[in-house]
Amino acid sequence: MLFSSALERLARLCSILGGLLMTGLMLMTCYSLIGRNVFDTALIGDFELTGIGSGAAIAFFMPLCQFKRDNIIVDFFTANRPAAFNFKLDRFGDFLMLIIFFLLAWRCGVAAINAKETQGASMLLGFPDWIVFTSMCIPFTLTAFIAAMQTLSSFNPEAEVTA
Repeated sequence: MLFSSALERLARLCSILGGLLMTGLMLMTCYSLIGRNVFDTALIGDFELTGIGSGAAIAFFMPLCQFKRDNIIVDFFTANRPAAFNFKLDRFGDFLMLIIFFLLAWRCGVAAINAKETQGASMLLGFPDWIVFTSMCIPFTLTAFIAAMQTLSSFNPEAEVTA
């Protein structure tokens, strides 16, 4: 239980960081639009920062989404199945999420190393690509770890159905 509490706190912290990042992007976009339309001045590279920040923010929302099991579930075919069947199916889904996020974290880590070695950067601002990949690798790793814990969970399938 203590382990689950620590994972939840980390997932919530990631989500807060994602929210702060999205808020910053929204404020930057408003500043850019007002500057462009009212004062005839543009914020150079705003679209680059929006793309970079949005990708990182989405990654930061993933751990809490996985922790709460708030992914899209289509239960049309399984609504009338026994709880034990749905429990096993949910654990299989958790295992698939583990694989997906492990691969995402691994490839983001490899991309971060490659971008650091090649000094890859965005076109207008020269923003280092390795920072973007690293910022996505960390929450993807946490999401994979949460999915692993959920895959190995041994909680009561009847309790999950009623909750």
